[in-house]
Amino acid sequence: MNLPPLNLPPYPFKISDDNGQLSLFDEIRKKNIILTPEEWVRQHFVQYLIRQKGYPRSLIRLEGGLKLNGLQKRTDIVVFDSSGQRILIVECKAPSVSIDQKTFDQVARYNMVHKVSLLAVSNGLQHFYCTINHERRKYQFIEELPAYSKPV
Repeated sequence: MNLPPLNLPPYPFKISDDNGQLSLFDEIRKKNIILTPEEWVRQHFVQYLIRQKGYPRSLIRLEGGLKLNGLQKRTDIVVFDSSGQRILIVECKAPSVSIDQKTFDQVARYNMVHKVSLLAVSNGLQHFYCTINHERRKYQFIEELPAYSKPV
């Protein structure tokens, strides 16, 4: 598999090749994960959160399950604050997947369960960030993801 450069800083991942099957050591889940294009984006975004934005590694959960309309779904990245409240969900797509209205609808549906005030969507090349005011039922796109120390 060709690992494309992304619009995120490069990180020194531990990648292994087992007879043509690439895997990457995921430091959050503490195990090797098969390296798909979406996983490549997810791993870069996690490192971006930790190294550039100061989000504590211990407060990040990957591929957390949630029930939506009776169906089991998975949230790519969920970040918690120090009191255990969800503060950010991130939906990752492969670089070849365009971010469109369907992607935003998907993360909005997930947020009906999570009710966080900060959403991010990324395909590794494009990143979109949005703040949500649940009481007013308003959202606003923002240019940059806030650092962990500067909550929305």
